[in-house]
Amino acid sequence: MSVSHLPIGLFLPGDSIIHHLDSRVKFLTFFISILSVICSKSLPGYGVMIGFSAFIIVLSGISLHTALNSVSRLYWFFIFIFLMNTCFFSPENAWFSVWVFNPSLDGMMQGFSVGFRMLIVLVISNVLTSTTAPLEVTKALESLISPLGFINIPTDQIAMILSVAIQFIPTLFEETDMIRKAQMARGARFDSPKLTEKAVAMLPLVVPIFLAAFKRAEDLSLAMEARGYRTGQGRTKKEHRPLRFPDYGALTVVSLICILQIYVF
Repeated sequence: MSVSHLPIGLFLPGDSIIHHLDSRVKFLTFFISILSVICSKSLPGYGVMIGFSAFIIVLSGISLHTALNSVSRLYWFFIFIFLMNTCFFSPENAWFSVWVFNPSLDGMMQGFSVGFRMLIVLVISNVLTSTTAPLEVTKALESLISPLGFINIPTDQIAMILSVAIQFIPTLFEETDMIRKAQMARGARFDSPKLTEKAVAMLPLVVPIFLAAFKRAEDLSLAMEARGYRTGQGRTKKEHRPLRFPDYGALTVVSLICILQIYVF
């Protein structure tokens, strides 16, 4: 499979700085980055986040196409978000009013802002999933939510569920593409310019996708049970290595960017 057709969320082995960061640090920096994106409210702040995103893409060694993979596939969602904000965000300053639609300049700027933030979050999440192995994802999630174990919450099971859900994303996208092609061969018009025809064509995709997801989940549960997987006490765990200088450096840089977004920009 070529790089241009890789499913979303697929792990790409590599030898970059981002690949070698501790998985816990990568998740912490991801959450701090999301906070930075939320707090960005000016052009300099947006510029900082664009520069940061470009910087981590270069450090990760993945292609720009891979980093923007999910963005290009969700362009209709971005258009929808932009139009919703444009037409409903600021009705008091509307250019004109037609029924419930009140497009305005403030709404349009808000649409750009929301779309930009979502784009940055998707790019950073693509870098995270592309540079973190599935086992490392499980370990990191279990470690980060381990304090919940003091109130008898099964953190190991939650971490496993979240990890499996993340790893199922590329599989479901691949199966969706296969089902879509099969429906097109049967005459479905996904490329129709009419939204009504597109919506009708999407309906036959829903049931097969859900059935495929449930079948995958059942097969996975049977495979885990056959291999003796058990939750609870007594399971051995691989210890995390101590954090190194690049890990502390990554946390420091992302924390500084977040502080700048909150107090400066």
